[in-house]
Amino acid sequence: METNQYLDLFLEESTEHLQAINDHLLKLENHPEDTAVVGEIFRSAHTLKGMAATMGYSDIAELTHEMENVLDLLRNEKIHVTTNVVDVIFQSLESLEEMVASIREGGQGNKDVSALVDLLNRIEKGDVEAAPVKPVLMDGLGPVSECEHTVITQAKSQGFEAYAISVTIDENCVLKGVRAYMVFEELENHGEVIKTVPDVEALENEQFDNEFRVLLISKAIEEEIKLKLLNISEVVKAEVDTFQPEQANLNQPDESARAEKSGDEPKTKPSSAANQAASKTIRVNIERIDQLMNLFEELIIDRGRLEDISARKKDPELNETVEKMVRVSSDLQSLILKMRMVPVEQVFNRFPRMVRGLAKDLDKEIQLTIIGAETELDRTVIDEIGDPLVHLIRNSIDHGIEAPEVRKKNGKNPEGNVTLRAYQSGNHVFIEIEDDGAGINREAVINKAVEKGIIAPEDAPSLTDSEVYQLLFSSGFSTAEQISDISGRGVGLDVVKNKIELLGGTITTESKPGNGTLFSIKLPLTLSILSAMLVKVEDETYAVPLSSILETATIDRSQVMKTHGQEVIDYRDKVIPLVTLRNVLNVPQTTEKQPEKNTYSILVVKKGSQMTALAVDSFIGKREIVLKSLGDYIKNVFAISGATILGDGNIALILDTNDLIK
Repeated sequence: METNQYLDLFLEESTEHLQAINDHLLKLENHPEDTAVVGEIFRSAHTLKGMAATMGYSDIAELTHEMENVLDLLRNEKIHVTTNVVDVIFQSLESLEEMVASIREGGQGNKDVSALVDLLNRIEKGDVEAAPVKPVLMDGLGPVSECEHTVITQAKSQGFEAYAISVTIDENCVLKGVRAYMVFEELENHGEVIKTVPDVEALENEQFDNEFRVLLISKAIEEEIKLKLLNISEVVKAEVDTFQPEQANLNQPDESARAEKSGDEPKTKPSSAANQAASKTIRVNIERIDQLMNLFEELIIDRGRLEDISARKKDPELNETVEKMVRVSSDLQSLILKMRMVPVEQVFNRFPRMVRGLAKDLDKEIQLTIIGAETELDRTVIDEIGDPLVHLIRNSIDHGIEAPEVRKKNGKNPEGNVTLRAYQSGNHVFIEIEDDGAGINREAVINKAVEKGIIAPEDAPSLTDSEVYQLLFSSGFSTAEQISDISGRGVGLDVVKNKIELLGGTITTESKPGNGTLFSIKLPLTLSILSAMLVKVEDETYAVPLSSILETATIDRSQVMKTHGQEVIDYRDKVIPLVTLRNVLNVPQTTEKQPEKNTYSILVVKKGSQMTALAVDSFIGKREIVLKSLGDYIKNVFAISGATILGDGNIALILDTNDLIK
């Protein structure tokens, strides 16, 4: 059977079923008694198994078959839902995602799933407590996370060896922290430290007896490492053992530990009621929709020209035809835009499971709250925004949220909160990642920036908080004390900034020491066609998106007041700023100076709860306009988001009202 023609369909539907399994597993963990959820997972796994078998992907089919057996027992209540069972199904899901990703990249989707199949078989036989347990490298070193296991496995494939090292310092040593530092300095000459017990901060503060343990990746031999360590003054004992990654194959807390911490898993507020009704759909390549949009843009420009001609000619038949064309094309425009727009929920859905895993790896308690997942973005932006959000959420959990014991000491709830929020304002969508962690340490950021040569020491005192926070996005910058798979290599936030700027967006940072950090991303809707109000300022025509306008009005000059040097007006019992576009945009005056008017024509615009009145010379009227980019040569222009071609062939700049709101 020739299956290549069905490959795209297989990949699309597999991704949907894997996401469905993920979503329902998270629900099942919070509501283990809900057998209907188990049924949904079973149906997705069964469909995926059938598709994989048909396409010849035997490893996927084998793993989903064993998942089916376990899920069948769960839905018939022959075994009970426990954290161990959910963890094994989650690990199976991760393997399935890896195999589907391999197929998408041109591979065959092969993977050794024998260990997972064995675990599922044991659960099927009733040995649910024999599911993943904490692996111990050596007494006291504690569990190795799945991510650390991945790092070790990749390193071994490149010729490195993993060593579990125990170091004992003379009990009479006065400066134990210094000796620990010397040990790390020696070890880093031979390889990379990926784990310590206790952690680096405790070692630096001498919060340990006289022994600590290290997991090292190196190409050196055991005896060489041991000899070098014993040559350090007051190191009385050094044990170096080879570590096999199979020891850390699975790392999940046992059921009793989870029972003691009922708030262990991240929670997410339901974002919207999912529509379970089946719908009749066809799959259309996004490139075809792009081509349709480009053709329709040209139609809108010509429609605008026809409207102008019709207004001048004043021919009843022409007017009637143009009016009908406007109505039909408006409906068509709305339909095309809806085809391109998808809710950010498609991206947000992946994060609860990621947060769950990170919380376990870092031994933290995290609650994830998702708000505004129904907010819609253009499909092209949705496809690109996922990775930046992953970096920012990982950053909040790793750097922002403190350990439970630290939060208790500071009078906080031991459970940290991360909020992922999306909302639309004007022709932009804002996505915010907020945590209630320790906030950004200004001095630590400045010291690291000076150390890395990003800023000069003499410039540091004059930097504002906003400028200091922007240093976080510098290439190679990291405040992590220890390199891990989560942080410390100085990559992440610079990648985030570059990606967002490529999408035509911006990112800002706010932080309060001890109270948390807020990252705010502003993204264009990238709607190629939008409704706008055309206004006149001197001889220039500007377009203001209708979605950001609350009201248009004419006010007397006597209604304008001044406070702290800023012009303001009384708008519906609220005092709001008045911004004169002529002054802000430096619009050149006409050669003939016009007499000063006694009235202002204003547009009241909003961003969230903030409002500002924009003063213009006159209103032209509402138009449907085609948004055109200013191009790569004109970037980051204040208050201008693009341009459009009017019906008379002239160019009008499109205002970004978010920049004008004060």
